[in-house]
Amino acid sequence: MYASHQDGGASHFYGGGFMPSQATQTPDQAGSSKTRSSTTSTTVPLTIKQITEAYHLNDERADFLIDGVEPSLVRLLGRVLNKAERVTDVSFLLDDGTGSIEVTRWVSDSFDTDEMTKIENGMYIVLIGKLKAFQGKRHIGAHAVRPVQDFNQITLHFMECIHAHLDNSRKATAVPATTSAMNDMRAYQTLNVGTGASGDIRDVVLSVFQEPASLARENGLHVNEIIRRLGLQEQKIREAIEYHVEVGNIYSTIDDDHYKSACNG
Repeated sequence: MYASHQDGGASHFYGGGFMPSQATQTPDQAGSSKTRSSTTSTTVPLTIKQITEAYHLNDERADFLIDGVEPSLVRLLGRVLNKAERVTDVSFLLDDGTGSIEVTRWVSDSFDTDEMTKIENGMYIVLIGKLKAFQGKRHIGAHAVRPVQDFNQITLHFMECIHAHLDNSRKATAVPATTSAMNDMRAYQTLNVGTGASGDIRDVVLSVFQEPASLARENGLHVNEIIRRLGLQEQKIREAIEYHVEVGNIYSTIDDDHYKSACNG
């Protein structure tokens, strides 16, 4: 049952993940009741904040628009909380520092069971799944779940989220709006695209502070180390750090250049 996901889905987890050039736009299906926006044929890396702010196209179906794209599958990375096992499924809360969302992984054979047995509370995982909605509440139906083996993958994931966000936003604003759905998309972009990049930089900065290796360091991280690792402008990094200090996500330690996450790990 799961072999096709196991064999064909490895590239979703490894090898650089989503690249904007991999996304394709598909024409509307014949006889469709509504004209749809572009849909990617690959998995889109997202933060949970992007999911909570996603434009819901249809209240009766789980059709979401994110940066002008209707993703077929999403890739999320975060920490597992409140894992609950049942006969037919395993559910848990996924927290990535930008927000949290409920996840359900249906188990129908030994492969599914073995996969979820390895997942424990507090563990960082990456998952591939479908964004869904029920009675106005958004959740993820996971197709595959893997533990994070290399914590550099956490930083890489958020960098890929920024890359995909900027690329898809640029493509979306370049396409004329010709349908009501596209008009809704443009209105959504007007509200969100201008501030999204700044918010994503904050997300990726916070993710570095929340890595287990960073949490274990008594004095936290020096600002220069964050700049070196992310390769972003010092001003942008310091602005993100100031924001997280103000909202209580991180705090200064031995001096004004060392900061540590307020999370206990």
